[in-house]
Amino acid sequence: MAEIRPFTGIRPRSDLAAKVASPPYDVISSDEAKALASGNRYSFLHVVKSEIDLDPGIDIHSDKVYQKGAENFRRLIEEGILLRDPAPCFYIYQITMGQHSQRGVMVGASVDEYERGTIKKHELTRREKEDDRARHVEILRANAGPVLFTYHSQVCISELVDELCEKEKPVYNFTAADQVSHLLWVISAPDDVERLRAAFSMVDSLYVADGHHRTASAYRVREIFKSKNPGHTGEEAYNYFLAVLFPDNELKIMGYHRLIRDLHALDPDEFLKQVSGRFSLRATDKPEPDGPRNFGMLLDGRWYRLEARAGSFPADDPVRSLDVSILQENLLAPVLGITDPRTDERIDFVGGIRGTGELERRCSQDMRLAFALFPVSVAQLMAIADSGLIMPPKSTWFEPKLRSGVVVRSLDDNL
Repeated sequence: MAEIRPFTGIRPRSDLAAKVASPPYDVISSDEAKALASGNRYSFLHVVKSEIDLDPGIDIHSDKVYQKGAENFRRLIEEGILLRDPAPCFYIYQITMGQHSQRGVMVGASVDEYERGTIKKHELTRREKEDDRARHVEILRANAGPVLFTYHSQVCISELVDELCEKEKPVYNFTAADQVSHLLWVISAPDDVERLRAAFSMVDSLYVADGHHRTASAYRVREIFKSKNPGHTGEEAYNYFLAVLFPDNELKIMGYHRLIRDLHALDPDEFLKQVSGRFSLRATDKPEPDGPRNFGMLLDGRWYRLEARAGSFPADDPVRSLDVSILQENLLAPVLGITDPRTDERIDFVGGIRGTGELERRCSQDMRLAFALFPVSVAQLMAIADSGLIMPPKSTWFEPKLRSGVVVRSLDDNL
């Protein structure tokens, strides 16, 4: 069962929600964050990317940065920009990008369930990134950005969510600068809160879709606070963390593309010869792959279509049959010498939201070669997580992104 808890959210005044809400901390650089927050003292980037308010060149993992984020968070509360709801609530969060729309329920998710494995993961995490998020939450004493979870959709939950949204108007309805619209409903009536809690108790498992480091850091934070609390009961707010639960049939995954700095001492003709020995290869004027096991490849300003050959990958292996694995094992490692994409400085990654135009731009500036990948499916992700397996790095790019600062969950919340 999925154990979820309501909480007394801290959130912007309705008239300032659009100015407060910000992109997640991990999808923009410090320079991009500084530009986005310029002239906007309300932006939640002052909390999640607080280095923008300190001297340029500061170590973004220094205590000064975390303390500045906490200071800015307190300022937003003291000035009445952020207000705390008077009673424990769930929140329904709808995001729309173009023709795609998804509705999720914002909750306190259980650290115990993550520890037991009923909240399932599909990615490895890196210690330094866990350290960063754990320190941020510990100093802020709040979950500033939600994790995106998914679950096998259930008609009864979808109908209940729709019913609750029809009962009253959303408290927020704004469109951000990227033209993604955001709506939020506050579910505060005790009967409605209980109906949502009971509905999700019938869900066997939750799946981390986007936010593995924030999820892992929630466990780390729980252990930190638990060690300092001799009266620990398991009911404290630090035993839960902020997540939005979306049904699997509403999520949108985009391709996660690859950029390569050089041809590993091969000339272009020899490189193409080696690639054609491993893939079906032809020139194309369409950069995007049109299905799984197909890849767009950009070399010297020209696009090619690669198609994996039958027998070049184990079709019954849920991980090695992923497009990212096929590309890695049949081309990046044997032809280009990139054996560890986690650490090799010759490879870079571009989320699908930036489009193949970004691949063309980078190849005209600082990279030699690009690969456009077809998206992983949600079903593949869940099957891998169910098997206890791990996807290769940079396999999934979810859009649209949840905004930070729409609702904040305090670790001083009274459950």
